[in-house]
Amino acid sequence: MRELGKGFGGQTVLRDVRADVPSGGLTAVLGPSGSGKTTLLRLVAGLDLPDAGSIEMDGRVVSRPGWALEPHRRGVGFAFQRSALWPHMTVAQNVLFGVRDCSKSAARARLSALLADLELGGLERRYPDQLSGGQARRVALARALAPEPPVLLLDEPLTNLEAELKERLAELVRRHIERTGATTLYVTHDCAEARRMGATVLALTDGRLAPVAAGASRAEVGP
Repeated sequence: MRELGKGFGGQTVLRDVRADVPSGGLTAVLGPSGSGKTTLLRLVAGLDLPDAGSIEMDGRVVSRPGWALEPHRRGVGFAFQRSALWPHMTVAQNVLFGVRDCSKSAARARLSALLADLELGGLERRYPDQLSGGQARRVALARALAPEPPVLLLDEPLTNLEAELKERLAELVRRHIERTGATTLYVTHDCAEARRMGATVLALTDGRLAPVAAGASRAEVGP
């Protein structure tokens, strides 16, 4: 990210954001509600255009003011803060929607493994309106992980899950990133969670990104 800026309705949300996210690494972004964390992910995904600056992936500019490479051409998986599941598709169809790189039998095996790991086994034929909020969030996470994209954007994927399940799923995500080598931006309010996952932690404050010291507390990086 190079001098990245974005605003809405005359209000600046991001200003002069500069960061290099290492290939294959896990980088967590912390900050208070409304600080622009989701906006940052949407810019990286190509869902929004920057007002200033640019974004590069593998040395190629993919976003600049007035232009952005389409999201489906970036190789990006995105788990939104809200589940954003397609209501007319079953759980299985939602999860497998972006899987293009393997045979049908391999895709089904990947689906079964993900649903088992995310404790969603037996829900393959349900529709989103038949799921609890927590189940829908886990299906959204499975959909982001299933294509094994080179870039993974996770917007508070474990929010509002009970502590024991949250810890298990955080470990699952960490192992998935290690296995696939996905370059990952992970938005969370929980600094301790990010540290446990081995993430490099950045804080988004006043529209800018800055590293968080290893001993910083949650209070020091915002609620």
